[in-house]
Amino acid sequence: MSNVRTAVVIGGGIAGPVVATALAKAGIEATVHEAYPADSDGIGGALALAPNGLAALGVIDADDVVRAIAVPIRRTAMTFGRGEPRALPGLRDVAPLQVVERGDLHRVLRQRALEAGVRFAYGKRLVGADDGPGGVTARFADGSSADADVLIGADGVRSTVRTLIDPDAPGPDFTGLLGFGGHADVDLDLEPGTMTFAYGSRAYYLYWPQPGGGIAWGANLPSRTYMTLSEARAIPAEKWLRTLRETYAGDVPGGRLAERTVPETLQVVGALHIMPPVPHWHRGRMVLVGDAVHAPSNSTGQGASLAIESAIELARCLRDLPDPSSAFAAYERLRRTRVEKIAARGRKVNSTKTPGPVARRAMSVLMPLAFKAMNIEKSMGWEQRHTIDWDAPVAETVG
Repeated sequence: MSNVRTAVVIGGGIAGPVVATALAKAGIEATVHEAYPADSDGIGGALALAPNGLAALGVIDADDVVRAIAVPIRRTAMTFGRGEPRALPGLRDVAPLQVVERGDLHRVLRQRALEAGVRFAYGKRLVGADDGPGGVTARFADGSSADADVLIGADGVRSTVRTLIDPDAPGPDFTGLLGFGGHADVDLDLEPGTMTFAYGSRAYYLYWPQPGGGIAWGANLPSRTYMTLSEARAIPAEKWLRTLRETYAGDVPGGRLAERTVPETLQVVGALHIMPPVPHWHRGRMVLVGDAVHAPSNSTGQGASLAIESAIELARCLRDLPDPSSAFAAYERLRRTRVEKIAARGRKVNSTKTPGPVARRAMSVLMPLAFKAMNIEKSMGWEQRHTIDWDAPVAETVG
């Protein structure tokens, strides 16, 4: 039986509320400390939850509330320039992908955590931690502190906890892409539940019909300049829209989507990241979860789902193993191989989003052939069919 009774969770995005709720289910008291002064519902655009992510949310009874606010994607297609969309192969008997606004997901996960008895504290920017044999003390910029048996870093790609664990830890890599989302008031006569991945003449984008009408779309704009969320949002939406309209001019339907998007519906995300392998996931009574330790490219469609999975698995390990050291080691063994394999896939996909002119022309011929030859069950089944058995005890020597 575990000697862990309390946890300080740093970060109130996705992994933080999930791990705190799972810990509460395991009988461990958790408090989430968030750096923002209030709920951060407006940060970020739409994201996808894969079937494995929804299955993991089922452990904390949050899957149905997420489905209620999401758009199910049952079919996918791909198009190049002005070409007609071509259907992509999909897995049989697998639940649909769910697309949800990040702010809405934050809200329902926070509400589920509150229902489970989790407490939230806002305006708590972590600046340090004192890790000792009897517990850990988190220190915040406002002069306050919090004591617990363990400290869990769910504080994203710019994780402070990661640096506390290992001052030499790598930070996130910039993919060379800036992220945008928007809503275009246009009817493309698309079949509901279809998402199309589009390689335009200058940049990649994707789009899907909204149940209430219009088209939601996301853009990956190539950029040599790194821009944080704050820096990107400091530029007026009207200026970004001019850039997007120039970039996608001539693309079908990219040009029309950009033209019919208004500043009020444009979501500016800033730089898109991918985490390189992190050598040290934990030290002493501190451990990382979610994007703080594994942030695959958005190209995988697995970032949020993997964060949710890891949060559930970490809670299982802290529930079943006698001390933080053994629990953290088991957690890393359960998760590292899976998340790094998926991240490697994302790096390969990312390279197709910024090809040169010759490579772009070749892709329109070669990629459809590659998809035809793909064994979709072998390549994607292991990712999306993954489930976690919450009731199964975790052994110290997990494989």
